[in-house]
Amino acid sequence: MIRTASFALALFVLPLLALSGSTSVVYAAEEAAPPARQSLPSIVVTTATERMLTERVLATGTVRAVEEVFVSPLVEGLPVQTLNADVGDRVEAGSTLAVLNPDTLNLQKSQLNASLAKARAGLAQIRAQLVEAQANAQEAVRVRDRSKRLATSGSLSTAQADQTAAAADAALARVTSAEQSIEVAQADIEVVQAQIADIDLRVNRTAVTTPVSGVVSARNAKVGAIATGAGDPLFALIRDGAVELVADVPEAEILKLKVDQPVLIRLAGSTATLDGNIRLIAPTIDAQTRLGTVHIRFKSPDNARVGMYGSAEIIVQQKQGLALPLTAITTARSKTITRRVEDGVVKFATITTGIQDGQFIEIASGLKAGEKVVAKAGAYVRDGDRINPVDAQPVAPK
Repeated sequence: MIRTASFALALFVLPLLALSGSTSVVYAAEEAAPPARQSLPSIVVTTATERMLTERVLATGTVRAVEEVFVSPLVEGLPVQTLNADVGDRVEAGSTLAVLNPDTLNLQKSQLNASLAKARAGLAQIRAQLVEAQANAQEAVRVRDRSKRLATSGSLSTAQADQTAAAADAALARVTSAEQSIEVAQADIEVVQAQIADIDLRVNRTAVTTPVSGVVSARNAKVGAIATGAGDPLFALIRDGAVELVADVPEAEILKLKVDQPVLIRLAGSTATLDGNIRLIAPTIDAQTRLGTVHIRFKSPDNARVGMYGSAEIIVQQKQGLALPLTAITTARSKTITRRVEDGVVKFATITTGIQDGQFIEIASGLKAGEKVVAKAGAYVRDGDRINPVDAQPVAPK
């Protein structure tokens, strides 16, 4: 239509140009005709390029002690006399954190020492009685034996012989009784000695010591307060000062994780990134939240404090691969497709995807490096449509 109008105009103008001797207007009219390409829709396209891809799992949680140790008194009912540690102190294993007042125990030990002296004196008295009883028994036995011989010869009556025999039996019984009394006295002495040893042990335990090295995280002990193991512990320690981030991970992501995978940690209120790795993956998933727990160890925990909130970026894997923006792919009929552009023509291509890195996804198969595709899969173009491709602004690879 445009060319017909141009031709008619040329026929009208030619006689006039012939008179003037110029043909430039004809050529100008021909050049004014717009090209057919201007009627095609302009669609933004992007190029499939190689880039370093990192698969990450994001998680959030709080900082906790890897192992918290409670220090309670081993002796009940004694008042706290002195305190040797405070919150934040770093202590070594066996260090004395507090000392209990031993006055009550010392008094009990004095009483027991008196009882021990009394028991030993009683034992000495019983042993003297045993010696006397043994001597009496020996004499009674000799009299019995002599009386028995005299009664046999008729020089002594049977009644008198029986009396001497009974006296001998009684003397022997007194010896046995004395021997048993000695055993009882010795047992009493051993009991008192055990009680004294127990008092000595309790006196030694008035020094409240820590079984492990670490950092004091809490101190409930107060001078003058009665120490008891039933309430709060006197001290709480972070063993070796080791802390970790206990983070929650969705159940769909937790199967990707393994022990010792590297982690980048950011604590609340800080722009610094701390390095860590996975120490432990909980074997269970919470039935209500559908979250699993991951314990992440800090490589340098100096800037972390128990109770702080933190986010974790767990590095699952890194690889060099062909990638496209997520916006360039879509799913249709259970297939993942992208709209490839060849010589201005859109052609649907079925692809296989791999790991996702932020707004980019790996193209495992179906495309080659350098091929162009429609940048936004939602663009209204069909298979076989002609378009005017416009290159998107390139995104620098990470």
